[in-house]
Amino acid sequence: MNPQAKLVFITSLTLGTTITISSNHWILAWTGLEINTLAILPLISKSHHPRATEAATKYFLTQAAASALVLFSSMTNAWVTGQWDITQLTHPTSCLILTSAIAMKLGLVPFHFWFPEVLQGSSLSTGLLLATIMKFPPITLLYLTSQSLHPTALVTMALLSTALGGWMGLNQTQIRKTLAFSSISHLGWMAMILLYNPKLTLLNFYLYALMTTAVFLTLNSMKALNLSTLMTAWTKTPALSAFLLLTLLSLAGLPPLTGFLPKWLIIQELTKQDMALAAVVISLLSLLSLFFYLRLAFCATITLPPHTTNHMKRWHTNKPVNILIPILTILALALLPLSPMLLTTI
Repeated sequence: MNPQAKLVFITSLTLGTTITISSNHWILAWTGLEINTLAILPLISKSHHPRATEAATKYFLTQAAASALVLFSSMTNAWVTGQWDITQLTHPTSCLILTSAIAMKLGLVPFHFWFPEVLQGSSLSTGLLLATIMKFPPITLLYLTSQSLHPTALVTMALLSTALGGWMGLNQTQIRKTLAFSSISHLGWMAMILLYNPKLTLLNFYLYALMTTAVFLTLNSMKALNLSTLMTAWTKTPALSAFLLLTLLSLAGLPPLTGFLPKWLIIQELTKQDMALAAVVISLLSLLSLFFYLRLAFCATITLPPHTTNHMKRWHTNKPVNILIPILTILALALLPLSPMLLTTI
């Protein structure tokens, strides 16, 4: 892709995100979402592969429908109450429609169908944008309207997302699809705590974006798109494979690592809100996700040569490693001791 064109699209992404997260009027927020959608479409389809074109089409149709629902919800609320302020969403029908619209934007179950297919049809760098930056504006809208959202629908979608994200990721051999279902599972944790502590949802998203960025950048340096390629990566990039192992374990939420912090805080908050049963259920469902994280880690580091492989090995090129990878990996592993300081922001 032309560097000037790529600069325009990245600038548009930044502009759309900034407009949405800084606006308090529904029309401005909708405008920012539309700018984001239009800016990411060329990045998805830049390879001109039929699968990339299909992914861009699916993404456009889904996001256009979700944006129309957001606009319809805000117009219905303004018709009844006369308010266009984002924080003044009070009409019950508008609240239910908005909950569905933002769930479709994010990829929560049962509106998850588009996300794994779109991520599979995109490159790793575009997939990183789809899994992190593109989810920031909808998460911000969830944060701003947390008191107005439909509670039963949100909790139901949160539990279903955690269950289906873990279940559907079990039999995947494509890494991008596995990370897509991982994202759906993490969104379930964020949606579960949103009604009780919205700031904790934002903290969970920030830490998830940090760990996911480290994973995507590492996979991009290793040029690994499926498990069979990942199995031969140790002989070429042992340090990156070790980093990937630790980052995946952090993303799974194992205790001494950073990824344990949001799960710990969410379980603690659910217990305080007399939702111990929901905390137990969502914790057990996260074991499904733990299985495929461990399988990725196993393929990255534990299946060491000599072993028989039925595919051709890729050429090893001495590509310089992105300086962000060690920085993000350290943050993705070592932020747990800073949890007292992070708790003061909640």
